[in-house]
Amino acid sequence: MYPCYLFLYALSFGILSADRLCVTRARRSSMASATEMVKLSFQENHVVVNNGIVQITLSNPEGHLTGIQYKGIDNLLEIMNDEPNRGYWDVVWSPPGSAGTKGTLERLAGTSCEVVVETEDQVELSFSRTWDSSDEGKLVPLKIDKRYILLRGLSGFYTYAIYQHLEEWPSFNLDNTRIAFKLRKDKFHYMAMSDDRQRNMPLPDDRLPGRGEELAYPEAVLLIDPVEPNFKGQVDDKYQYASELKDLRVHGWICKDPSVGFWQITPSNEFRVGGPIKPELNSHVGPTTLAVFASTHYGGSDMVIKFSQGESWKKVFGPIFIYLNTVSDEEDPLTLWDDAKNQMSIEVELWPYDFPASVDFQYADQRGVVSGRLLVQDRLISGDDCISAKGAYIGLAPPGEAGSWQRECKKYQFWTEANEDGYFEISNIITGEYNLYAWVPGFIGDYTNSTIINITSGVNIHMGDLVYEPPRDGPTLWEIGFPDRSAAEFYIPDPDPIYANNFLTNDSNRFRQYGLWDRYSYLYPDKDLVYTVGESNYNSDFFFAHVLRKTYNDTYVKTTWTIKFNLDNVNESEAYILRLALASAHQSNLQVRINDLNKDPVFSTGKIGGDNAIARHGIHGVYWLFNIKIPCNYFYSYGENLIYLTQANNQSRFQGVMYDYIRLEALPTSIVKKF
Repeated sequence: MYPCYLFLYALSFGILSADRLCVTRARRSSMASATEMVKLSFQENHVVVNNGIVQITLSNPEGHLTGIQYKGIDNLLEIMNDEPNRGYWDVVWSPPGSAGTKGTLERLAGTSCEVVVETEDQVELSFSRTWDSSDEGKLVPLKIDKRYILLRGLSGFYTYAIYQHLEEWPSFNLDNTRIAFKLRKDKFHYMAMSDDRQRNMPLPDDRLPGRGEELAYPEAVLLIDPVEPNFKGQVDDKYQYASELKDLRVHGWICKDPSVGFWQITPSNEFRVGGPIKPELNSHVGPTTLAVFASTHYGGSDMVIKFSQGESWKKVFGPIFIYLNTVSDEEDPLTLWDDAKNQMSIEVELWPYDFPASVDFQYADQRGVVSGRLLVQDRLISGDDCISAKGAYIGLAPPGEAGSWQRECKKYQFWTEANEDGYFEISNIITGEYNLYAWVPGFIGDYTNSTIINITSGVNIHMGDLVYEPPRDGPTLWEIGFPDRSAAEFYIPDPDPIYANNFLTNDSNRFRQYGLWDRYSYLYPDKDLVYTVGESNYNSDFFFAHVLRKTYNDTYVKTTWTIKFNLDNVNESEAYILRLALASAHQSNLQVRINDLNKDPVFSTGKIGGDNAIARHGIHGVYWLFNIKIPCNYFYSYGENLIYLTQANNQSRFQGVMYDYIRLEALPTSIVKKF
């Protein structure tokens, strides 16, 4: 294997830790001196940078990556594509007030090239362009500065970009932005993004008409006559490969002849949007590798970044690291994945990097730290005592309401997980003003600390003990599910055999199979789901998504789920709270009725959501929590009661919700009087 010098050092001393970080940085300099220096050359319409291990070629002045030379392969990028369609940054943008999440796709091209750093150890190039009034309606109104960095002795390169909107520039919507790499389809056939999702992949040709049949949407294609017959009958859909941001640190492709790996490593998610569990695209058939920085995927129109005239904004996206590795002919090429994971750990430890030259990228000594302990107090579980918020997700995001971090998409976020005792430390926080947010698996709702946290360079803020009191007004009469913002614990059916992909059959990936929304109609062809408290099991009897039913003429009708339960001694001094926590909603109107389907609903969400997680093989999207007061006269005393949950919108097959958790509480008399 030809690993970079950082990997050799990490293997010698074990997994890198913070106290070894300064040693690693020093070692980096000394070991680089033994390798070939970085060289820069200008050719007609191109810039070439070479460190003796990898050579990259960029169009000048556009800054598109046109070539990557490594280990005897003249170009890892798809040579059959035009040069601007190999490695590029792009955006999707639209005029202000635009509805939906689709707009104009623009490949970001620079108009000038600048050598920012040129030494024996490092070359950093800038490809930039500045919007002006002559570009109105044609180009996204942003100043774009794309950077590429090649370091001495490293088997790979870095890229990042600075986007800026000036006050005097017009308003617009930014729907998506990313960097994409199109690799050679004759070389890269094996894709990996996790230990349990990696395999040989179909060719892009297999998706073409005649070889592939488009299914419910263009991204999903049934392979009917693939070039390699073993893929026949499988579905290819890029959304099946999506990952939560917290898990999206490394992904990429392996070429087996010669043995070469191409890996996209993201050492920090601070510049991404939507928080730690937002799903996002990564690698897919092409062979394509993406670094998506902002998108509406699994979030919908709430994730559109909206700029107004008079608004000043600047953000650094990246750097990300493109890591290249190889093994000898005698070694298993699939071990390149393990090496890529090790390199990812090294890059995470080295964050924030100390080499980007932009003044907009903050180094470690310019950033701050926040620490403390989060506790949970649920008086009906632990009385006046507090319990540790074990495994809580705790983060800093711009000031806002509880849970607002889910939809915040302009600035930076910083997240960590609390340890067994609820202690946390969030380090390397960019200067600015934040609120602290959290949510705790096992408890509903969102925690926020309304204190404005002002991060200045070098600050270390200890917040002490913080206490989260989750929503609770009375004892639990019954509950369905486990509150973790996911529908994974509910019943996930086997796929239709016509669409089954064998590599997604393990339990952790069952929900990724294509077409599971229609399996509800297969299981419940005439009557809807009925769940009996005390008898039914939510793991096997509660379908993972409340979807519409497909009828014999291919129309979709609204569905009503029924929860059956008994209540003892209902009287006029009692009231109840129904807690409905949703893991996802897409253009849904969820209505709640009690004991009589012909009456008006006691509660209706109205039309909510647009995360499209059902269609995109997700197990959650954006989290919703509804706390519904139900007067006692809606219930029967000493008998069976029914709660009807109706998904009332049926304009398209993908409208529906996923439940995270449902709980019925009985309110004490003292609470009832407050209502």
